[in-house]
Amino acid sequence: MKGQTLKEALKSTFVLLVILGCAIAGYLIYSLIMGNPVNFEGGNPKGHPLPGNYLAIIYKGGFIVPLLIAVNLILLTFVVERIIMLSAAAGKGNLNIFVRTLQTLLNDNKIEDAAQLCDKQRGSIANVMKAGLHRYRALQSDKTLMNDQKVLAIQKDLEEATALELPVLSQNLIILSTIASISVLIGLIGTVLGMIRAFGALATAGAPDSLALANGISEALVNTAFGITGSTLAIIAYNYFSARIDATTYKMDEASFSVTQTFASTLK
Repeated sequence: MKGQTLKEALKSTFVLLVILGCAIAGYLIYSLIMGNPVNFEGGNPKGHPLPGNYLAIIYKGGFIVPLLIAVNLILLTFVVERIIMLSAAAGKGNLNIFVRTLQTLLNDNKIEDAAQLCDKQRGSIANVMKAGLHRYRALQSDKTLMNDQKVLAIQKDLEEATALELPVLSQNLIILSTIASISVLIGLIGTVLGMIRAFGALATAGAPDSLALANGISEALVNTAFGITGSTLAIIAYNYFSARIDATTYKMDEASFSVTQTFASTLK
């Protein structure tokens, strides 16, 4: 219980550190790189961007831009984290071949060889199968339980092992789904603020303030582009990882069913 609590605390700390680090990085990128005076006419960040200088154009998006940069950096960080974790969860080799080989070994009653195969595979499915195999041989020789009770016991062990693996697979997906929702909303906030500035410039008595008008339009368009981009990438990443998790879960269920059926057949 203490170990599980410690793991949860470490996961929460990691998430907070990533968010904080990306927020700092977003501000530094905005102020030091995009806001570099060399990107502007006359070396003045408050003036017009140099023609074709997109860093300066993005800088003119206003104070919402570093927030959107941070959101996109958070997205990138957790996309990389999920790729690494799901690759580790998939284990070594092809999952279809692993499941078929495991079924063959169980049909031949080679329990020890099946356990060694799980040790070599080192994936989430292998962890679930190994948990079931630990009880497999013991239940075969158990004289105190009826056959139906033995089948239910190994099925329960497999379900419990699966329940322990699933949170690892879906960890941090909530962050991707949250970014998919809030990124475009943050961009819209910047868009609204930019349009307010643009209309304010048009409402100026006499000749409109062309610089304020240009800044307002830039702020509106840049924030919209950043927000939509972040939201689109987050949706694609979330759906991709969800599909991979569903495929892994299906393989878990298939392998668990095979182990249960093979075990039941040995009791007849």
